[in-house]
Amino acid sequence: MSEAFEDVLNYALENGFQIQPNVSKWCEIIDVNEIKNIIQKIINKKTDKNDIVITENDFNEWINKTTNTKYNILLDPTSRITSGEGINGYYSLFKDRFVKLKKIIMQRPEFKKINTISDVLSEKSNNIMYVCGLLLKRDTEKKFIKLIIDDLTNSIEVLVFDEKIKNIAGMLLLDQLAIFKIQVNDSRNIICKEIILPDIPERKPNRSKNDTYVVFISDLHIGSKYFMEKEFNEFISWLSSEDYIATKIAFIIIVGDLVDGIGIYPGQNDELNLDTIDKQLHKTAYILSKIPKRIKIFVIPGNHDPGRRALPQPAIPGKFKFFNNNENISLIGNPSLISLNDVKVLIYHGQSIDDVVKTTPGIHYDKPTTVMKLLLRSRHLSPIYGNRTPIAPEYNDMLVIDNIPDIFVTGHVHILDYNSYRGTLLINSGTWQKQTPFQSSVGITPTPGTALIVNLKTFKVYQNNFS
Repeated sequence: MSEAFEDVLNYALENGFQIQPNVSKWCEIIDVNEIKNIIQKIINKKTDKNDIVITENDFNEWINKTTNTKYNILLDPTSRITSGEGINGYYSLFKDRFVKLKKIIMQRPEFKKINTISDVLSEKSNNIMYVCGLLLKRDTEKKFIKLIIDDLTNSIEVLVFDEKIKNIAGMLLLDQLAIFKIQVNDSRNIICKEIILPDIPERKPNRSKNDTYVVFISDLHIGSKYFMEKEFNEFISWLSSEDYIATKIAFIIIVGDLVDGIGIYPGQNDELNLDTIDKQLHKTAYILSKIPKRIKIFVIPGNHDPGRRALPQPAIPGKFKFFNNNENISLIGNPSLISLNDVKVLIYHGQSIDDVVKTTPGIHYDKPTTVMKLLLRSRHLSPIYGNRTPIAPEYNDMLVIDNIPDIFVTGHVHILDYNSYRGTLLINSGTWQKQTPFQSSVGITPTPGTALIVNLKTFKVYQNNFS
């Protein structure tokens, strides 16, 4: 007997009732206090004084009641994209990034006084100063780390000698913003005394008032020979079943790469069973149409989907009409922020994970939530410019994390992973594509065919493996 069921059983006995043993299964998936609430409602309804046994049927009558759900799209880049051009466009992008991130970090009372880099360069004393800048370059020497940072006024070279600070400096992402506590020594070298990141504060997340479940999936790659169509159809059949969690699922979020695309990488045609984007999207719309209409589906694009490749990505273009008959599907941009029963969910395909793994010591693909923590600490979804992730020269940097999410979900790397950081639940939603020859050649082992499910009331995470 589980501790939770024993607690529930004692609660019923205290009220003069018994519980059938098969009710114990609900204790594994429902919060104990919610079960007690259901039991009280059942007791209040029973008018026959001889009926003192709470059965599974009594329980089902309550748990199968319709879940109250609400949703709202808080931020979607689709209608806000107004790309600039060339040097002026990128200057506007990085200026906006700098201003937004500086505003975030200056909300802390201890950082009301921030010096510009020009102030530092003209300073004649050895006073402690605080300067805010984007990291341009990092060089690791034998005894110190050299950082080059810039702001809107100039750039400077900062030296890090302290071992603890060197650990932080080594994990800084290129082009991310930080505050540097510095002192100019007698040799006019600028010595770093502390590094402070924008980061997110420790906090309690918003939660749904009732047991409502959301499924996170990504990287279906429909059109690929390696798409797990049989397993995905089994997942859809489960959504229509009488399984308790299945009946409580109100939302599905698909975190990009619905289709495998065309011309994404050399030799891709040999790995396709649908050789046009229209065929791939038509098949996708047909498969998703089998999901129960009571479930609201949100879809963002990934790097394999049609449309603009550069971040931020607008929703899958309207010229593809395949989803028009699926009224429960909302196509939104990458990244987007939505509210599900008051729980804020930041949805981002995760292209920049590649850049962080490539440039940051000790970071690997097998733990994508470690990268996600770094993105939250930098308060930016793709801080590194000029590597594998294309970033458009928007006048407004829509990749800054202004609004702190309760759940942060990515995909892209095909590795199922979840963790938490300062009250935010981190999820990488895996894939529905078997290991490809390329992944095998570079030693990447995906975790395919698993639906990752979250109760928005308790934030408990469940995995349902169909592979």
